[in-house]
Formats: sequence, C-alpha cells, structure tokens
Amino acid sequence: MKTPASTHTLIGPFAQILTMAELPENGAIADEQMQVLEDAGVLVSNGEILRVDDFIKLTQEAEQYNYGIETVDEPMVLLPGFIDSHTHICFAGSRANDYAMRVAGKSYLEIARSGGGILDSVRKTREATVIELVELLKLRCDRHFREGVTTCEVKSGYGLSVDEEIKMLEAIQLVNKHHALDLIPTCLAAHMRPPEFTSSTAYLQTILEELLPVLKEQNLAKRVDIFVEDTAFTEQEAIEFLLAAKKQDFDVTVHADQFTTGGSRVAVEAGAVSADHLEASGDAEIELMRIAGVVATVLPGASLGLGMHYAQARKMLDGGLCLAIATDWNPGSAPMGDLLLQAALLGAAEKLTTAETFAAITTRAARALNLTDRGQLAAGYLADMIAFPTADYREILYFQGKLKPTRIWKSGKEV
Repeated sequence: MKTPASTHTLIGPFAQILTMAELPENGAIADEQMQVLEDAGVLVSNGEILRVDDFIKLTQEAEQYNYGIETVDEPMVLLPGFIDSHTHICFAGSRANDYAMRVAGKSYLEIARSGGGILDSVRKTREATVIELVELLKLRCDRHFREGVTTCEVKSGYGLSVDEEIKMLEAIQLVNKHHALDLIPTCLAAHMRPPEFTSSTAYLQTILEELLPVLKEQNLAKRVDIFVEDTAFTEQEAIEFLLAAKKQDFDVTVHADQFTTGGSRVAVEAGAVSADHLEASGDAEIELMRIAGVVATVLPGASLGLGMHYAQARKMLDGGLCLAIATDWNPGSAPMGDLLLQAALLGAAEKLTTAETFAAITTRAARALNLTDRGQLAAGYLADMIAFPTADYREILYFQGKLKPTRIWKSGKEV
C-alpha cells in the first residue's frame, strides 16, 4: 500500500460525484439506482474517505476545525478510481506479427506453428532481465494510471518455470513498491504446458510443490489462475490444481469459457472468486455461476483483438451475475489495454446501462479481486478518485473513451 495523506483535507466542489455506493452486488442496475451528488465534496484523512457530502456543508466544518481545502475550480465529475481486474502487462517483446497474420486470415495453430503465440512471449520474457521487465511494466502502469486506473491486477504466466515465474512476480513486486498504481499480483504459471514438460500433470505438480510455497514465503502473490481450454489444461486437471492451491491458502480464479465451455464449471467446483473471459458461456453456465456466487469478468479487449464476439454481458446481468469488465491487456490477443474505451464499446454493443458499466470497472471489479477497501466513494474506503472535465457524467461513456480524467488522487494525495 502506498503512503497516504496524513491530515484532514476537503476536496471539491465537484459538479457531480458518482459514489458507486449502495448498489446491488449482483444483477442488473438501473441508472436511477446510481447515487449522483451535485455540488459535493470529499473529506479525506490518512488516505481514506471520511465523508462525501454537500460542499458548502463540508466547507463550514473544514473552516471550523481548520482542515485543509483543495479547491476544484472547473466543473468536474468525480468517480472512484478504475480497477482493471485482469491483465497480463508484465511481459517482454511484441506480437505485432501475430496480429498481422491473424487479420490476414491465419488460424491460431498456423500462427503457433510459425513461431508465434504464447510461447513467443514466453521466449522473449525469459530472455529479459528483472530490470528490463520492471522498466516495461512501469511504462504500462504509467499509461494505465494516467487513464484513471488506480488498481490493476497483473498476472505472471510468460515464464512457465519456477525460476522464470518468480522473476516475473519479483518484477511486479518491485514496480508495486514504487508506483502510485496498486498492483495485485496473480500467479498464472498454469497458462499452458511449457515445452520442457511432456506431462501437464507433472508440470502442475511442480507448480504446487516448488513454486507456490516460495510465493507464499516471499509474499509474491496471493492469487492463482489457470487457463482451461483445449490448448491449455483440462477441466479435471484444473479442478485438482485449484483445490490444491486453495489448501495452500491462495485465492483462485479461472481463464474460463473463452472458446469452449467447461472453465466456468471448474470455477464453480473450485470455489473461484471469478471466472474470466466467458465468450462461450450460455444460459447453463450463467446459472451455475449465479448459484455459486462466482464473479463474471468479461474481457472486451480480447474480443476486439481476436475479431470475435463479445461475452453476453447483458444476459449475464439479467441472469443475476456480478459483472466486472477488464482489459485482458496482453501482447497477443488484447494489446490495446484501454479500460474505459473497452467498457464503453461493450456497453454500447451489449446495451448496458451507464450504472452497470461504471460498476463493472469500480465496485464490482473490486469484488472480482476480493478487495473490500476500494471501488466506492464512501466512508472507510480508500480515497482513490478520478475527476473528468465535464459537468455531466453521461458524457464520459458518450465519448467512448476519448474523454479522460485530468485529476487523479491515490489514497487522498493528488498524483
């Protein structure tokens, strides 16, 4: 956690504040359910929000108790800092050649046979030093933070060996110590079977016995992920692996139902916090996840990068799921990494309300990461806040990602 502000400070006035508080945890959200405060301010102390209220009322209190006041001189809309709950932004190299081949009509297997695909990123990431990975990750964090993302999950998964996965997670830890953006590390050593192993079972056992205990000891990650797909790991392999990881006190999540169904069933049986991707999920998978309380994290960046259909976000909300939206920012299938733009495009395509879209990248995204201290502007929450230069919150999605925040506070301190 970064060093917070240490004194009481009133920030405002804002034309509008979208608190994203007191919303239903699951299912559809009407715009009328979203709390919109006008001419309001935020009182913060020690990095946390004390109150969100009418600015004149808070000003009187601030003057009485000699609090500091940060004045906002132009009409602005304030939201909680965005949370990107699924990324792969620790990597080296580019897969622009993969993209060119894909849009020219080459299949995934054809690209892989020509030397591309995930193993291309593995080769380049293995060749990079920790310092090189740190510098590359820092640049991506800089951009994400400027665009309003104040918390970002980051996966390993391009090392695919004990030493190389540790290297990646050490790079993530180093950046997290010195960057304003909070990084949530996830071990995705189970991204696919590396070429050094002929048995998936043996590789997964190596992760469980040789890697996860080190991550626990060195506090490098508290979350474990696995890719369930024909080109990666089977349902049974994934269930056994995740249950064993849970016994070591890791939270678990799943790359699920991207091309074929099955991963969502793994998420349910393993008690995963979230199932991510879900482009192939249908009514049966949605109902299973609803009953189990699994967060559905959809990744429009992967759909855009691969030229395939979006996950059925509207159907998921109407089916009672908690929906999060994340970028899947990675060197292969989702190289764009613009959370607001992707959320706006998905919202337009799937007919999501403004409230549903904003909730999916704030309070519900926090739930996808099992974080209870952020994603809302309310008493007791982190003062992670972003302000947009407009007096009407509807313009943020209306401009489909081109309107960016111009002021950002992390733990109550403007960065």
